[in-house]
Amino acid sequence: MIKESTWNIAICYCKEKINIAVKFFVFIMIFFIVYFLYNIPLEPALYAALLVITLGFLFCIYDFKNYYNKHIFLKDVLNKIKFKLDNLPNAEKLIEKDYQEIIKSIHIDKTTLLFNADYKYSEMVQYYTMWIHQIKTPIAAFSMLVQSMESSQEKQLMNQELFKIEQYVEMVMHYIRLENLSSDLKLEEYSLKDVVRQTIKKFATVFIYNKITLKLNEIDCKVITDEKWITFVLEQILSNALKYTRKGSISIYMDENLEKTLIIKDTGIGIAEEDIPRVFERGFTGYNGRMDKKSTGIGLYLCKEIIIRLSHKISITSEIGKGTKVAIDFSAKEISGE
Repeated sequence: MIKESTWNIAICYCKEKINIAVKFFVFIMIFFIVYFLYNIPLEPALYAALLVITLGFLFCIYDFKNYYNKHIFLKDVLNKIKFKLDNLPNAEKLIEKDYQEIIKSIHIDKTTLLFNADYKYSEMVQYYTMWIHQIKTPIAAFSMLVQSMESSQEKQLMNQELFKIEQYVEMVMHYIRLENLSSDLKLEEYSLKDVVRQTIKKFATVFIYNKITLKLNEIDCKVITDEKWITFVLEQILSNALKYTRKGSISIYMDENLEKTLIIKDTGIGIAEEDIPRVFERGFTGYNGRMDKKSTGIGLYLCKEIIIRLSHKISITSEIGKGTKVAIDFSAKEISGE
């Protein structure tokens, strides 16, 4: 690998010095022509040419060594440029000095932009973190008021709306934590059956209220994942399935042909074929979003980002009027968390 790198540098050096080599060759030719025109013996001319070529070769070796060292030094500067820019080599030429001034100006602008971006992001995280903690108080108060209601039908309806509010708050919380997800991961082996049942239990009242049938097959599978984050993913998928299924059923089972692949299938309104490639894009709502004016286009985006960081895979197939099938592949042997 080192030899190959040196060879590449040598090629670049030769390309940069080709003009000098051509000029040198032209001068040698002029040298021989002059000797020939004055009928000077060939032996002194060859001897002088040999001395010039030898000295030129030695100079090229010395110059290439400086070129190589400077290249390695600049590569090291490039690797550290994110943190500081005070170790640039001394400019030997006016053009080099001009380039360094340009680089320093760009670096200052970049550092300022990054600082401002980090500051604004930090402010945003602090604001929404404070908002999440503050909103929990009226949610808890609202929950107590709902529980004290006498009308069972109105109580069920209010519980549904309260559940949606809690879901949206959870979505905001996971959205602002997504940037630092890798530091929040706790990777262990979990029973997928327990994780799925825990998710379903949370949506039990929604199933009952909307009169949607749940078809849960036996799930005998151990997976390496993060329980908190994968539970959020399952909640988002199940929430979408319930939101867009007016009647019928939702089936949850393991794929018979694919290893450790969980399927969540509904009989809802489906997703338009042209929308499927874009459903995981941030802010994309598509056909369903135009029907449901409250759709944010954030849920599936978060699912995809979390799934990628957990080294799992997610895919969606759907047909308008017949339903949607979401497949989550847990078969990855290694999880990077990046």
